[in-house]
Amino acid sequence: MDLINNFLNLIIYRISQTAFSYIFPLYFFVKLLLFPIRSTFAEDVAGKVVLITGASSGIGEHVAYEYAKRGAYLALVARREHRLREVAEVAEILGSPFALVIHADVSKVDDCKRCVQTTLAHFGLDHLVNNAGITSINLFEEYDDPRNVASVMVNDTDFWGTVYCTYYAIPYLKQTRGKIIGIASSAAWLPTPRLSFYTASKAAVISFYETLRVEIGRDVGITIVTPGLTESEMTQGKFMFEDGKMYLDQELRDAVMSVMPIEAVGSAAEAIVKGGCRGDEYVTEPPWMRMTFYWRMFLPEMVEWLNHLFIMTGSSPTESFGKRVLEFTGLKPFIYPASVRCSELGYEKEYY
Repeated sequence: MDLINNFLNLIIYRISQTAFSYIFPLYFFVKLLLFPIRSTFAEDVAGKVVLITGASSGIGEHVAYEYAKRGAYLALVARREHRLREVAEVAEILGSPFALVIHADVSKVDDCKRCVQTTLAHFGLDHLVNNAGITSINLFEEYDDPRNVASVMVNDTDFWGTVYCTYYAIPYLKQTRGKIIGIASSAAWLPTPRLSFYTASKAAVISFYETLRVEIGRDVGITIVTPGLTESEMTQGKFMFEDGKMYLDQELRDAVMSVMPIEAVGSAAEAIVKGGCRGDEYVTEPPWMRMTFYWRMFLPEMVEWLNHLFIMTGSSPTESFGKRVLEFTGLKPFIYPASVRCSELGYEKEYY
């Protein structure tokens, strides 16, 4: 075995370099050629049924509006029932024939099963959008116990909630040759301090869906979404702390997110739904965030050093070099939407 591995170590790099120099140009040419074709023949979702988790705010809410504009029936899932009803009303005004409100907690397997069954009982199922998620913000060493309520809730919601809903929906999506849109994050490949559990859960979502896509082939389309910072409750500064409760802390938000631009949620949602209807395997929004993946791949030490410099160098958790740059340059009005800069944002204990 050692002889074989030594032989492969010797030749694989050389073969790969030669092959990639020919394969990559052809691959990108074919992708470029197919894009307008897939856009022209994108799926028409009018009259189809879309189940969306985490639909009470942020990306989930605006994805619901985009599907509504296209005439889809909606099943909206979240813990905050009053917010869901508001979203449902707007969705129906925008063009959805009917928006069903399902009060549920996707961190609970029984609730996930009920969401799918309730949707099927009312309509059927064509698209599943797994969006529900929460963010805890602590240094790993600050946790008294890594099994504490905050870390467990992040993993149960961000990863297991996605897995549970997918598990119960797949048999029906196979029948309709439907689609799954899984909302992960660009943070999955960017080692961001204070977000260790969040980034790990999003990386797990990507690996889960990539493996599932290989297993089920073309029976169900799977689009993996890796957004950058997007207008949401998280970018407003609402985080889960060690006690398992949500708090608004914009000073800490500025220290962690620093000079990274925050995209308007409407633009992100439109790109996500278009990508799903085209059958894209991946959607990264804004598109320039894709380049951070290649930086991470080819210059990992530099990416880690920059993240440490911008986020970890400061006299307190709410002070960082990145925050000082943000304040000194006056960039905030240009890279943070007005909705996340408001100093009088409300606070709700329920989290998605």
